[in-house]
Amino acid sequence: MATASTVDHPKMADEEKASALPVPTEAKKRRAPKAPELPIVERRNWLIHQHYIRKDYDTCKAIIKEQLQETNGMCEYAIYVQALIMRLEGKIQPSLELFQSCAILNPSSADNLKQVARSLFLLGKHKAAIEFYHEAARLNEKDWEISHNLGLCYFFIKDFKNAEEHLNIALQINKHDKTFMMLGKVHLLAGETDKAIEVYKKAVEFSSENTDLLTTLGLLYLQLGKYQKAFEHLGNALTFDPNNYKAILAAGSMMQTHGDFDVAMNKYRVAACAVPESPPLWNNIGMCFFGKKKYVAAISCLKRAHYMSPFDWKVLYNLGLVHLTMQQYASAFHFLSAAINLNPRMGELYMLLAVALTNLEDVENATRAYEQAAAIDDSNPLVNLNFAIFLYNHGDKKATLDQYQEMERKVNLLRDSNSNFEFDPELMDMAQKMGAALQVTDSVVWTKPGKDSKSKPNSAAATKTPGAPLGTNQALGQAMSSAASYNKNLQLQTGGSKGPSMPLEPEPDVDRAPSPPTDPPGSPEPAEAENPKPKISKRKTKVEE
Repeated sequence: MATASTVDHPKMADEEKASALPVPTEAKKRRAPKAPELPIVERRNWLIHQHYIRKDYDTCKAIIKEQLQETNGMCEYAIYVQALIMRLEGKIQPSLELFQSCAILNPSSADNLKQVARSLFLLGKHKAAIEFYHEAARLNEKDWEISHNLGLCYFFIKDFKNAEEHLNIALQINKHDKTFMMLGKVHLLAGETDKAIEVYKKAVEFSSENTDLLTTLGLLYLQLGKYQKAFEHLGNALTFDPNNYKAILAAGSMMQTHGDFDVAMNKYRVAACAVPESPPLWNNIGMCFFGKKKYVAAISCLKRAHYMSPFDWKVLYNLGLVHLTMQQYASAFHFLSAAINLNPRMGELYMLLAVALTNLEDVENATRAYEQAAAIDDSNPLVNLNFAIFLYNHGDKKATLDQYQEMERKVNLLRDSNSNFEFDPELMDMAQKMGAALQVTDSVVWTKPGKDSKSKPNSAAATKTPGAPLGTNQALGQAMSSAASYNKNLQLQTGGSKGPSMPLEPEPDVDRAPSPPTDPPGSPEPAEAENPKPKISKRKTKVEE
């Protein structure tokens, strides 16, 4: 039995070897499958793609050239990538022709049509781009990019209704920050500020850390005079990005509005590191110096802003204002005339020009400037008050009374629209003096019990001698400061005319935040003097980029 067991053992080993041999052979076959044969047209597509995403464009173009020579120009992908590279190099027209070749080779591809439309858009051919985007939309209805770009094209041809429609469709397909921003701009240009704010609110809910959205919403609240909400959103923007110069500039502007010039200047120093060549920045720095009565420094900064943005009427407006303060009336006339040529529909510019002409003793042209200011402006009582003072000093009491009554009408409208509206004490004082001089019964418009202690003595002195000349011989800088706090409120309360700092497009853009007025620089004025000086709006404006 021992012998038999010895014979069986080698046989069993042989069977085990025989049964084990085929296993590694099958595994070997599975590990090394035969590579599929690629058609010659697509053979180098993977290599083209690798070099393109590595931005090795020279090598990529060399491979594309070889591929197109082998395929007689029939490789769609090679042509497509070549067109993309050309567009990156700024060769828009050649890239358009190549994308059109791709669309001919594969007319059922929505991507090819989108790229054709994109090149047409970059060439400024928005209507042609719209046609191609519509064709691409027929091939792919649920493409966010197509709907967004259609809204963009309609935006540029000023068709805001269609732009809004397609941007809303894009948001339904896929919410995106860019689409929210563009839809907000459409509403702003259409004059629908409330709708724009609602859009930006939804955008902030969707993307709460997007500093551009937070800054834009803060600027809109700033435009509407809702300073608390504006400060909240601008603060959130600075929390996520402490170096966001737009939010810094807007926050500095708010501080400047409330007279915190030193704090605002600290903010502007931070912004200057990011954008040292920003016209709005230097404009506001100049007006900070103006508020601190450092007029030479103010002119220096404003001249720098004017050098960088020579056709911005807001900088010219401020330069005229500062020169009037320094009693440099010829220079003020020069800058204010330039501002009027750029923006002929603002009444305050004509009023300031009339003040300069009055001091240059050009009565005829000053009268014409005041008449133009009164005809254009329908909400600022300061224009009519200055015109009334001018007419009174030149003996035309009937016309003076008309302007005084028009001023009171505007004041009543402002009071009706906002019961908490506050007027500048100096403005009220001068209006009371004017009423006394015209022997008009004091209107309840100007009664402000227990509030304006400074104006009461002057007003009383004026009423004692109603026939005496009005006004003071105060320095022009003091006269200009008189309407400062008044304009701080008036600027955003009235619906008739927007202040020069109101942004149409918040791309913007902190640079379009409202620029601040300042507190009255100077000592209390004497009660009576020879001739009155007009009250001048001291609104300081920002530049739109």
